[in-house]
Amino acid sequence: MELPVMPPVKPMLAKPAARIPPGLHYEAKWDGFRAIVFRDGDEIELHSRSTKPLTRYFPELADGLLARLPERCVLDGEIVIAREGRLDFDALLERIHPADSRVRMLAERHPAGFVAFDLLALGERSLLAAPLAERREALRVALADAGSPLFLAPATTELAVARDWYQRYEGAGLDGVVAKHLDQPYRPGERTMVKIKHERTADCVVAGLRHHKSGPVVGSLLLGLYDADGVLQHVGVSASFTAARRAELMAELEPLLMDSVAGHPWARWARDEAHEKSRLPGGPSRWNAGKDLSWLPLRPERVLEVAYDHMQGDRFRHTTRFRRWRPDREPRECTYAQLEEPVNYDLAEVLTTPSG
Repeated sequence: MELPVMPPVKPMLAKPAARIPPGLHYEAKWDGFRAIVFRDGDEIELHSRSTKPLTRYFPELADGLLARLPERCVLDGEIVIAREGRLDFDALLERIHPADSRVRMLAERHPAGFVAFDLLALGERSLLAAPLAERREALRVALADAGSPLFLAPATTELAVARDWYQRYEGAGLDGVVAKHLDQPYRPGERTMVKIKHERTADCVVAGLRHHKSGPVVGSLLLGLYDADGVLQHVGVSASFTAARRAELMAELEPLLMDSVAGHPWARWARDEAHEKSRLPGGPSRWNAGKDLSWLPLRPERVLEVAYDHMQGDRFRHTTRFRRWRPDREPRECTYAQLEEPVNYDLAEVLTTPSG
């Protein structure tokens, strides 16, 4: 492979903002695997945000992109899988599997797509130094005949349209809007874009914790919600604390530490089969087989209000943000019923929207 932009390349990143800024280029924020695609003739490589190879996990996508992409190009975009008109991040996680036979079975059952939103190289030319306006036009022309599994991300410069997308597209599994400067070059690894994500709050039971890698202080808090059958399901974590706050939380929660997991709602976590029917901590990590997922059980007596962007099935899609303790709430009041659900919106409508 010999391209004007060669791997590895780290994608350009975004910093968060509370509201959509005016006067920029806007795209929907896709909830998938960020990927850089390198194509040189019959060769194609898909690299993750951290530059790790993804090609073997998406064989159907590699084949489909070879049939659709220009002969020599480098694209930035998102690998997505849709189920029933919505993006399904869990289906992507299932692909990170060591067995090729399972990967190919899943590829046939739920094929992936690639949503392209930037062009880093075309033919013999690197476009890294070109402004976004030029790169976007070149991408639009290059993908004029695109079709499944290759899609051109919808884009607009109209603030009103971006606000409408922010509200409507969430129902298709998208999680916000990204704003970019049209005069800006592509800057690998730098946070030069802006992301505006949905944020809601929920009251959760704190039922466990994990130590931080620095020592016996809180690394993350394990959160639970009661389902309709009265079972406490593990729904995610709250993390990202300062060093001082980690120590404070450890001191606050120490009286709730249990000597063993016996009698805890998540006592079954050590049995693999338990994870098939319930959301429990301690399951295997698809991303890092050696990651320490051990945890300390807490008596499920304290309620924490957290901020979250959206749900993926029955759990929080991303790490939640600690907001405040809620001593006025009873743990049994922390149910799924409190969660706000976006109005459904068919993903096909997003991918067929005219793109600028």
